[in-house]
Amino acid sequence: VLLVESGGGLVQAGGSLRLSCAESGPNIETYPMGWFRQAPGKEREFVAVIGENAGVTFYADSVKGRFTISRDSAKNTVYLQMNGLKPEDTAVYYCAADPNGSWRRAEDYSYLGQGTQVTVSS
Repeated sequence: VLLVESGGGLVQAGGSLRLSCAESGPNIETYPMGWFRQAPGKEREFVAVIGENAGVTFYADSVKGRFTISRDSAKNTVYLQMNGLKPEDTAVYYCAADPNGSWRRAEDYSYLGQGTQVTVSS
């Protein structure tokens, strides 16, 4: 399974970005997918997760109401729409597939992308 993130960049506070995670590999459409982020000097943290049927989503409290996770099974792509960005959202964002334990822990996912940088200026 290969996960490739894109869509990161530099944006002013209050702006928006949409991250994409292109998935390839067998049975990828059956995996729950998550987004995580890691800021410099901080631990990787959970952002959002979406179930394999796309009907179930959960968000970290810090992004609830601002970020939206979605998936397009036909395109094998998971998205993270980020609105109302804040400087504290600055981090490398990773997508992950197939949690085998807690879906809030990146370490419990079988597959992890290489990450895309999001920088929010004040």
